[in-house]
Amino acid sequence: MGVNKIERHAEQLAALGHVARLSLLRAVVQAGAEGVSTTELQERLDIPWTTLNHHLDRLVDAGLVTVRREGKFAYHSADYQALRAVTDFLWEDCCKRGKGSAKGCC
Repeated sequence: MGVNKIERHAEQLAALGHVARLSLLRAVVQAGAEGVSTTELQERLDIPWTTLNHHLDRLVDAGLVTVRREGKFAYHSADYQALRAVTDFLWEDCCKRGKGSAKGCC
């Protein structure tokens, strides 16, 4: 496994290590593929604007959330492929201890 892969996943998991960012990610995931506006996220989670934008930027920088702009509005969507890659990374060697496949595992 390459160091870059581990570093990227570490960055992504670190981005999830804050209550506000985890709450934001859950709200974005729940919104589905069409995404959710920054305004709706602010109203829903009652996070101050500057704090909200900081945390959204962190999730976007980590590659877990994408942003699309339509005029003056920004819509955030989950990057489901990136989220799957993180969870797959956590489970890929489950119960193997670095050796082949494990039967009856997980």
